[in-house]
Amino acid sequence: MAETSKADGGRLTTHVLDTATGKPAAGLSIALYHLDGAARTLLKTVATNGDGRCDAPLLAGSEFRTGEYELVFAAGDYLRGQGIKLPNPAFLDSVPIRFGMADAVHYHVPLLISPYGYSTYRGS
Repeated sequence: MAETSKADGGRLTTHVLDTATGKPAAGLSIALYHLDGAARTLLKTVATNGDGRCDAPLLAGSEFRTGEYELVFAAGDYLRGQGIKLPNPAFLDSVPIRFGMADAVHYHVPLLISPYGYSTYRGS
């Protein structure tokens, strides 16, 4: 199922753009965690494709549950892989984004990344 296809119930997708190059961030590793109070459970680890997207929704169908989640983007590994010399430690190595999903609808959590800044928003 392509990430942009419709699925019954809710679904979670992401997209990563490298704002330093103006290109999709291909090959960036992303970990998805479910949060339950102080507990954090790893659900899956994926990597972005050539379009900066995942090949399938992170959650969809029977996998989708409302609740609190965290996406951790391995920005430092990606940037070093692009040949960018980062200080040690890197200003942005891992970028965590915590968010909640209250309804069984589509949640899109994009990340815009560069070596010294990032932003996110609820996309569509």
